[in-house]
Amino acid sequence: MRFSELDRLLAGVSQKMLTQTLRALERDGLLTRTVTPTVPVTVTYELTDLGLSLHHVTRGLRQWAQTHMDQVLTSREKHDTGAS
Repeated sequence: MRFSELDRLLAGVSQKMLTQTLRALERDGLLTRTVTPTVPVTVTYELTDLGLSLHHVTRGLRQWAQTHMDQVLTSREKHDTGAS
């Protein structure tokens, strides 16, 4: 994806934080950064094989969270109101 696509997709995340996070992910070997000398410069990011393997794991976690979020919210509400 291009930096601008990621920026739009992650509305509310500052450009500075997005840049820092992408650099850290690149350093960890989870994605590659490609700069194309155009006007303006085009920067694209792509998951590496290592990043893709992590994506598969986190996708399962995301699915679990979506499936069980109602239960979690109900438990939080019970706990916060002191109900047993």
